[in-house]
Amino acid sequence: MQPSAVPDLAHTHARPVHWLATATAMAAVVATAGLLQPDSATATGSATGTVAAGAKAAPAAAPAPDATTADYPLECGGAADTVARQARGDLDGDGNPETVAVVHCEAGSGTPPSGIYVLTHGEDTTARVVATLLEPAQQKNVGDLALRDGVITATLLGYSSPDVPSCCPDERERVTWRWQGGAFLRDTQTAATGA
Repeated sequence: MQPSAVPDLAHTHARPVHWLATATAMAAVVATAGLLQPDSATATGSATGTVAAGAKAAPAAAPAPDATTADYPLECGGAADTVARQARGDLDGDGNPETVAVVHCEAGSGTPPSGIYVLTHGEDTTARVVATLLEPAQQKNVGDLALRDGVITATLLGYSSPDVPSCCPDERERVTWRWQGGAFLRDTQTAATGA
């Protein structure tokens, strides 16, 4: 066996006493750090982050308006109106959610035409209609409604003529609305239902 050209470095061999000394030193550092924490490091902070001294925290966003509390511009001939669908989200980027509601007059039978309305909070706890996206006079029904990333999407069902039975709409439109430049812009994809 050939002797090593490197001298034997006895201090590079870890012995149990070295490990014990290192563990004791680390425990002392952790204990000291725990004792020296500032008073503000308690669990009383807010979950939304810290606020710089002198700055005011932003108010929490109000919940979306309740669609059942709004007064809709529908003429139901003495019958009540019904909120058939609703979707909630921030449409204008102000941090406060709006509600989009599909509303129609109550009917004993049949499917009355729907309106689509955008709601915000009124003066009190009621919702207030701020935009009408679909008038009931357009004689459409709404198949679905969604609101995602500030875009409202709906499927509108209609009839190509008065001869088409009311049970079976033969026109279908996929419609989107987006708030832009102070107005809701509409985009439509029309397709026949084939029914």
